[in-house]
Amino acid sequence: MDVWDTSSHEYLTELSEFMKVADADQVKKQKKVSCPCKKYQNFKTYEDLRTISQHLIVNGFVDEYICWSWHGELLVDNHNVRYEGNVDGTNANMDSRDDGYHDNLEDMLHDLEHNIDKNDFDKLQQSFTDSEKPLYAGCTKFTKLSAVLRLVNLKANNNWSDKSFTSLLELLHDMLPEDNELPVSYYQAKKVMCPKGYKQKKQTELDSDVTKNGPPAKLLWYFPIIPRLKRLFGSAKDAKLLRWHAEERKKYGKLRHVADSSQWRNIDNVYTEFGQEVRNIRLGLSSDGINPFINMSSSHSTWPVLLCVYNLPPWLCMKRKYIMMSLLIQGPKQPGNDIDVYFAPLIDDLQTLWNPDVAVYDAYKKETFNLRSMIFCSISNFPAYGNLSGYSTKGAKACPLCEDDTSSRWLKK
Repeated sequence: MDVWDTSSHEYLTELSEFMKVADADQVKKQKKVSCPCKKYQNFKTYEDLRTISQHLIVNGFVDEYICWSWHGELLVDNHNVRYEGNVDGTNANMDSRDDGYHDNLEDMLHDLEHNIDKNDFDKLQQSFTDSEKPLYAGCTKFTKLSAVLRLVNLKANNNWSDKSFTSLLELLHDMLPEDNELPVSYYQAKKVMCPKGYKQKKQTELDSDVTKNGPPAKLLWYFPIIPRLKRLFGSAKDAKLLRWHAEERKKYGKLRHVADSSQWRNIDNVYTEFGQEVRNIRLGLSSDGINPFINMSSSHSTWPVLLCVYNLPPWLCMKRKYIMMSLLIQGPKQPGNDIDVYFAPLIDDLQTLWNPDVAVYDAYKKETFNLRSMIFCSISNFPAYGNLSGYSTKGAKACPLCEDDTSSRWLKK
């Protein structure tokens, strides 16, 4: 449309139709609509559609923006992803599945089209071509893209290694007819599914719509602990167990539970009001980094932060049922000493729980009380201890107990 005269009757008529589509999409999905004029190129949004209309009259549409994928129309709808007939013209549905399997092919294509830029337009078109191309001549059940997607899903669900998956692809390629389109390596399969590659270009203009700015470098999931503590006390059985350390623990003078420790008694002496309420929760915090993809070559680190409840009996403290995941930190590398930034939402909740402001219903006593909570201790390996405490666990004074009195010796070579 950029070659049209923006003052012509034909242009204004088409513009009016486009604004109707954008208005309908605004009602269904979002308050703000992207402006597709040459100046703002969908990087700026407005609530008032009249402003967008004025920009399109003055500046015209951005080059090659012929499908309003950000304004209600979908690129997928313009391609035969769902076949009405076979390649040979017979009447069959290529997208039908007798086994009830759904590969979310259309969802993948939708994700691609919403994150594409004009430099990758040809690659996106190749994805649509692969979604229509039969796996081999006469194949009516799988396209090249749907077959690759299903096989990769199978690999992920069964934790196959890249090497074994490549061997499977080579075998299947030899078993299928000679003209088949199946890739012969995992690398080629990934190129079919992700034609853009994995590196996201940085945008020079940022927008409130995160789908245009690219994926975040790091990601934090926070699972609030206050609602889960309330649910524990909402069960009469669990509420009774949370009193075990004070009412049913056998006091033999031996260390059988953390409540037998001197640290527990010191807290009761220093914070007498906290210690007098046996239902106040004392938590143990544990964190460490893992690679969930079982692939040492993958540059990725996931840090779960777990909380265990020490009010419970010793045989239940470490049961999965009562361990709460509070944070999940994901990114290309470990958070390091910046882990305190990710702890901010958890610390906010703990500060709220330290003050007697959280009213909780105790289903065992059938009464409401003000719950308080604290971090009693942390459990981690030495490197994670350094991140959690901010203490340097490397060098000549690495011991956090001895500190300046650490007896250290450098080993040559």
